[in-house]
Amino acid sequence: MMMSGYLTSEEVADFERDGYFLKRRAITQAHAKDCRRRLEAMEETLQEDCNKRMKIKAHIASPWMVDLARNPLILDAVESLLGPDILLFGSSMFAKAARSDKFVSWHQDSAYYGLTPNDSVTVWLAFTPSNKENGCLRVLPGSHLGEDFEHDETYDPKNLLAKGQTIRGVDDDQAKYLELDPGEFSMHHVRTAHGSLGNYSDDRRIGLAFFYIGAHVGSTLGRRTALCVRGQDTYGHWDEDPLPRYDLDPLSLDFLTSMWSKYQSKEVQQAAKAGRL
Repeated sequence: MMMSGYLTSEEVADFERDGYFLKRRAITQAHAKDCRRRLEAMEETLQEDCNKRMKIKAHIASPWMVDLARNPLILDAVESLLGPDILLFGSSMFAKAARSDKFVSWHQDSAYYGLTPNDSVTVWLAFTPSNKENGCLRVLPGSHLGEDFEHDETYDPKNLLAKGQTIRGVDDDQAKYLELDPGEFSMHHVRTAHGSLGNYSDDRRIGLAFFYIGAHVGSTLGRRTALCVRGQDTYGHWDEDPLPRYDLDPLSLDFLTSMWSKYQSKEVQQAAKAGRL
């Protein structure tokens, strides 16, 4: 019988105070290894790094990623924070090359996601070990409770974020490093400042982030798409994601390209700078 993944009342209280949760197992290490194999086979077929297009709606690329987004142990934990009606509005594959100084700057997802209210959590699922040496996720505890940070869009080529959006002046000594074994996941609030450093190990660091919202959450950027993964969507704020029929479905790849282009648009950039998101 599968164990429950629900958080305890103490774990929920810790998340509400600190803005993150560490850690729980969703899949076995063998399953995580197979996910890496599947991803790298897709990269080989496409002849491109997964970071190129699998950033806004990565799960649209393959049914096995949709299955991961619906993992009961992950959704139990998310339900503990968002309630029983849950939508997946986005996902992002992160793969850092070995011996690379590419990084993710300090940022808040809420600055660009266009959600109202910000009842959203990110689940980061590791396919490989994720630790300090290879640039694991790090968070700034309690930052979700303060005022919104201002972001500079640097477009730094070493920054793995699309716009190089960066919060200046963060005290790195306050960072908490969310180290994971393959198959484990962490969670953080959409307003929690986070980022990661370079990968100085001899292997890639790979993980898949899922962006979940309560069904009551709306979009400030007009009609968009999402996937109901638990409970019911009785609000109708979001259209339905077009699900992949098989790995690298051409219709899915076209959708991914379109989503990535829209995210990089000046409209989203200017809305973020104007504080409308």
